[in-house]
Amino acid sequence: MKRSLHVIPCGKKKIWDVDPTHPPAYAKDAYVGTFHRICRHYVHYFEADWVILSAKYGFLLPNDIVSHNYDLTWNASHKKDWISMERLRDQVQEEKLHNYERLVLLTGKKYEPIVRNVFGACFPVIRPLDGARGIGDMQAMLKRSIEQNVKLC
Repeated sequence: MKRSLHVIPCGKKKIWDVDPTHPPAYAKDAYVGTFHRICRHYVHYFEADWVILSAKYGFLLPNDIVSHNYDLTWNASHKKDWISMERLRDQVQEEKLHNYERLVLLTGKKYEPIVRNVFGACFPVIRPLDGARGIGDMQAMLKRSIEQNVKLC
């Protein structure tokens, strides 16, 4: 069993916001917002296994294809448009995401209930950015971790 799977957020800004004519893209390239890029840099730097969690597509592996631009968040007002919890559970099985000892969420608080719902209450979930005062603080924590060569957890 592998030790940790890092879950990073997708982010609002996508490659199509920069280049509307861009063809479908790998998930690792589709999301271009600052927070996502810093999270991705963190997981690459520490050579961690990772997935992107999207309200539209669910769990995306880095080489999964994102076909087009979209604007869907884990905001309660969009709940009817979210990927279903059942589909997220299917993805966990299909991609063997349950074969990790724990999940490390490099996300905001709103992701935790979704992940706990999908993986179950007793699956270890760590939020090393917990306690941050906002996204700027989370970005600073990630950058400092990389600069000091010290994992957050």
